Amino acid sequence: MSEEQTANVKGVFDAVVFFNKQIGKRFYRLGLEFSGAGAEAFGNFRPGQFAQLDLRGIALPDGESVPAELADAAQRKILLRRPFSFADVTKKDNKTRVEILYCVVGPASLRMTTLVAGNSVNIIGPLGNGFGVPEGKETALLVVGGMGAGPLECLAKVLTADYPTMEVVAFAGARTAKELPFERQLDAISQQLGFAVPEFSKYGIESLLATDDGSAGHHGMVTELAAEWLGKCSTANEKIIIYACGPEQMLSRVAEIAKGKNIDCQLSMERRMACGFGVCQSCAVECRAGDSNETIYKLCCKDGPVFDAKEVVF
Repeated sequence: MSEEQTANVKGVFDAVVFFNKQIGKRFYRLGLEFSGAGAEAFGNFRPGQFAQLDLRGIALPDGESVPAELADAAQRKILLRRPFSFADVTKKDNKTRVEILYCVVGPASLRMTTLVAGNSVNIIGPLGNGFGVPEGKETALLVVGGMGAGPLECLAKVLTADYPTMEVVAFAGARTAKELPFERQLDAISQQLGFAVPEFSKYGIESLLATDDGSAGHHGMVTELAAEWLGKCSTANEKIIIYACGPEQMLSRVAEIAKGKNIDCQLSMERRMACGFGVCQSCAVECRAGDSNETIYKLCCKDGPVFDAKEVVF
């Protein structure tokens, strides 16, 4: 996945909902279908890129379906588009279907739950720069923190299709088992076999779990699990690459681990992105300026959201 491949022509397109299903207490997967120019543009979507969804005209769910803690926030007007990455992209004939993993956290995502098949959603994209694969890599580690699962699911699909000889291992973490944003029930047998997460196992990828409270997999941080795995790995460090998406504290620790072992690492950062293409300047990420001690600010929407771990200042 070269930089040239991620430089898609962006535009404004309408997509049609083909499913919207609840997979957990607050977790949903939304399926959208593009046709025409939108299908062509998003058919070349690369993992780690994102799109801005216009959710202003979507109705609220009925009162009983609104969580008590969101009752007041639900009434707020939606003024700005919301950024989402894709968990899956499938191009077939003249259509492109994408899936978005989302969590209900505010008035916009709450409205998303009322979308049904046949509804139309206006979308700007593809936006930003996605993950890349440097030459000579033999092993890829995907480190997921909570809702960081989406873009790494998409990356898992691309890696196994385009780099069939590459070893790929996924590490997924959350505070509790209930906060792991995956579709099917996790069971002890699948965890013991190393294929605990169906979203990764369907690509033949081993997945290891960690929860802060020990309710699934390793009792502790997902970064501890990844560091332990690296300590046992026989592959030369220069042939390994780490991809991570999740809370910033987790990303900081992943960057630290990668630096300590001199392993290439790419991080998908998150910021509030009002426009999505560098006009509003609201999504600054502090980065190192080359090898100096000086720092500069780059835009998460335009220069990222994927950054080389060596350049980000935490």
